[in-house]
Amino acid sequence: MIKKIFVVIFFITSAALVAQRTNSSPYSFFGIGERYSPRTVEQNSMGGIGVAYNHYKYLNFTNPAANAFLRRTTYSLGVFNTNLNIQSADTQQTSYSTNLNYLALGFPLGEKAGFSFGLQPLSSIGYSLVNNNFIDGEFDSFTVFTGEGGVNRIFGSFGIKLTKELALGLEADFSFGNSESVITNQRNNVALATRYKEIYNTRGNSLTVGAQYQKTLKNNVHVDAGATAKLGNNLNVIGNEFLYSLTIGATGIEAPRDTLTNVALDGRYKLPLKSIIGVGVGKFDKWYLGLEYENQNAIETQGLSNNTNTAFRYENSNRFSLGGFYLPKINSVSNYFQRITYRAGLRYESLGLAVNGTGTGGNFTAINDFGMSFGLGIPLKGLSTLNVAAEYGQRGTTNNNLVQENYFNFRLSLSLSDRWFIKRKID
Repeated sequence: MIKKIFVVIFFITSAALVAQRTNSSPYSFFGIGERYSPRTVEQNSMGGIGVAYNHYKYLNFTNPAANAFLRRTTYSLGVFNTNLNIQSADTQQTSYSTNLNYLALGFPLGEKAGFSFGLQPLSSIGYSLVNNNFIDGEFDSFTVFTGEGGVNRIFGSFGIKLTKELALGLEADFSFGNSESVITNQRNNVALATRYKEIYNTRGNSLTVGAQYQKTLKNNVHVDAGATAKLGNNLNVIGNEFLYSLTIGATGIEAPRDTLTNVALDGRYKLPLKSIIGVGVGKFDKWYLGLEYENQNAIETQGLSNNTNTAFRYENSNRFSLGGFYLPKINSVSNYFQRITYRAGLRYESLGLAVNGTGTGGNFTAINDFGMSFGLGIPLKGLSTLNVAAEYGQRGTTNNNLVQENYFNFRLSLSLSDRWFIKRKID
């Protein structure tokens, strides 16, 4: 019965993930929006580490080679809530968003291999910005920037042990999404406003290869190393650009008038190779400490009019993560809290985005992100686990006429583990 429930939940939540709006960050205005890294709640609560880590009942979205160590069929569903405080040099505001983060199913294939597949967001767009323009102290015009949408991905991931200590993996994914961006300008004492709108869909696919090496020492202590390479790929963008006039009533009712431009949009984002390396040391179901580094060269674009050298530019991105967990006593019968897994981590990222807040010259400021996280793995009946994680972080800066985001993320996932594909024995 529980297997049927897994399947029903998987397809219901798949539809919900595709339809959601997932972001309220002003920095999602640029390019394909705010990009996500494929991590589970368990990984996020440890600073995002995972390329060298594996477990017999937890999924790993960072390294496909970790599938080789799965010994239980696991269905995982993750959601997160973001409390975002946005501040500039003289103003601040708060926003909230809650969304489904991922859903996936993984299972072992014999004793030396495993497979997982699922659906999760790759990037998201969700912003509403207003710029009021004054000349000699008098109001002249206002411009409203809005956008929503994003890119999701469907993936399949396979890992196999070549030896007792070495595993290799391969992941293939297909990315898709629909987005809309709008710029509306209204001048003082002018009847008609102008609007520029882009409506487009994004498609692409990619391959990731990975490897893990795990050496077991005395007293069940193990030393791990892992690496992945996500091969360079394109995200193709196809849609339409519109420029038209409209009237905006006092109550906000809009009435489109003349269409000035209707042009097909055809471009692409060129995503270069992304590499991750990491090491870790731990004791099985007791403690673990890992360190990880991620790097990617600057994204390139072709045929996209919303990418100009005066507003922003892409740069090389990198991430450093440090984290781990501690499990006091996995089989304790007298103290439930000793069976809880306690996780923590730190993360520092250079997001690969530089923004020109002044709009003139080459005064670009790199956008960086720092976060510290804590989490719990709360055991449920059988081998299932409720995972919770809290993360506090800071993104951006108020320098150069930009905005700084202070965020608090609360993540929640349910990992349901069971034994599937076991042949019944007849006595």
